[in-house]
Amino acid sequence: MKKLDRTDIGILNSLQENARITNADLARSVNLSPTPCFNRVKAMEELGVIKRQVTLLEPDVLGLHVNVFIHVSLEKQVEGALQRFEDAIADRPEVMECYLMSGDADYLIRVLVPNIQSLERFILDHLTKFPDVANIRSSFALKQVRYKTALPLPPNGLVIGD
Repeated sequence: MKKLDRTDIGILNSLQENARITNADLARSVNLSPTPCFNRVKAMEELGVIKRQVTLLEPDVLGLHVNVFIHVSLEKQVEGALQRFEDAIADRPEVMECYLMSGDADYLIRVLVPNIQSLERFILDHLTKFPDVANIRSSFALKQVRYKTALPLPPNGLVIGD
């Protein structure tokens, strides 16, 4: 087990806001000198707290205007069927997120495509042909009210690990 203190939380919050921040600026933001700050970041990477750093792109600017949530039900909820679906969906670049769900549908996927025709092609050429798919229901996002990638972290620290 490892305890993340206030300084670690400050580092993580700063990195979530701007992953391109320099180590010197990051250190200054949490009142550390650069070397201890760098060492903390490395330690959190080794612990798996920091998974990776990415660049977030603007979908509309890139022509990706249709954001759809699709509920997928399988014929049977057995391990083989679940794994086959997950393997098939993992290869689709338009699938932004995929969750195994409780409730009415087995999976909830979020698909981002340029237009309705692209969505139709994805559904007809791919999703309906995935093994074991029994039912598909789509809901279109009309407007993105909130989207964030930063995780909510307790300001006073937390304990991670076993």
